[in-house]
Amino acid sequence: MDTFGNTRQEIMLRLLHDGPLTASDLGAGLGLSAAGVRRHLDILVDDGLAEVVTHRHRGSRGRPAKAFRLTDAGRNRFGHDYDNLAALALSSLREAGGDEAVRTFARRRIREILGDIAEDIDATDPDAVEATARALAEQLGQHGYATTVSHVGHGIQLCQHHCPISHVAAEFPEICEAEREFIAEALGRHVQALATIVEGHGVCTTNIPLTPIHHSPSERSGS
Repeated sequence: MDTFGNTRQEIMLRLLHDGPLTASDLGAGLGLSAAGVRRHLDILVDDGLAEVVTHRHRGSRGRPAKAFRLTDAGRNRFGHDYDNLAALALSSLREAGGDEAVRTFARRRIREILGDIAEDIDATDPDAVEATARALAEQLGQHGYATTVSHVGHGIQLCQHHCPISHVAAEFPEICEAEREFIAEALGRHVQALATIVEGHGVCTTNIPLTPIHHSPSERSGS
């Protein structure tokens, strides 16, 4: 990042910790002129990262000064600690209710995401199974999983190219297990996990058979 960008980042950081602040407040803290700070503030306001508020210093008289604070979008630039928070919550749940409590939570979570997509599916109809798999993939995609369905051999593969909770799932495998159980139940088919992101693969791949593999009598006998 160049000096101009570094200065703007420092301004955002000070607004995050101490805002609302005036241009003079920021300039004094950064060793810059108020006019120089205002250039950065104008850009942050134009980008929707900061907003103008009226602010009166304690003990001051007269008109309130024009001050600045970060917007929600500006605060989001500093990220969130959701992964650690979720892991801490699940750890507490496990301590209180054991592994089954975590499994129950994981099952409830995936049902809330995928809902009743697969109600009354004819599991003997390959077309119905594939259509439901694609509906599941679309719903997963809407929750950040970037899921695709492709034909491979005698079946299809459900591929999740991104997992928004991979760090939490690595610590709590019950989450992945619940997802596979739901998919198998929804499709009425046995499914097999071929690869997972939490194990270091670039994608979570679930194999779903569509048609049985028929062997000749000689193949079954091994002759």
